[in-house]
This record gives sequence, C-alpha cells and structure tokens, in this order.
Amino acid sequence: MKLKLLLSATATVLFACGALAQQDNGGIKQDTKDAAHSAASATKKTGRKIGHGTKKVVHKGAHAAGKGASKVEHKTEPKPSPTPQ
Repeated sequence: MKLKLLLSATATVLFACGALAQQDNGGIKQDTKDAAHSAASATKKTGRKIGHGTKKVVHKGAHAAGKGASKVEHKTEPKPSPTPQ
C-alpha cells in the first residue's frame, strides 16, 4: 500500500513538473525576441560605423589625389621665358 502511494505521489510530482515546464515557453519566446532585437541593433550600429569609416577613407583619398594633381600641375606649367637683355 505504501508503495502505491509513493508511486502515485512521484507520478503526480513528475506530471506537475512537466506541466510547469510547458508553461515556460513564453519566457523562451521573449528571450528569442530580445536576442533578435539585440542582433538587429548591433547590425545597424556596425553598418553606421562602416559607413563613417568608408566616408573618411574616400575623403582622405580625394585629398591625396588633389595634392598629387597640384604637384603635377605645377610641374607642367609653362616656364616664363627669360626677358631679353
């Protein structure tokens, strides 16, 4: 008799734990949503940083190209002819 009571009590506890575990899906669902929102935010932030870095590189390259063009322009300017004496 005691064995039946012990088995039924154990079965009841196991079924109750199973029911509680099934109700916890809302927390898992919310955790998944939070992780997805965090990933989206990180992706946007990374994209902005890459865009800013690219803009800096392009501007520096344009500046360097301008400096090089200026040097070439000065070298190719016609030299003034010497004044006759």
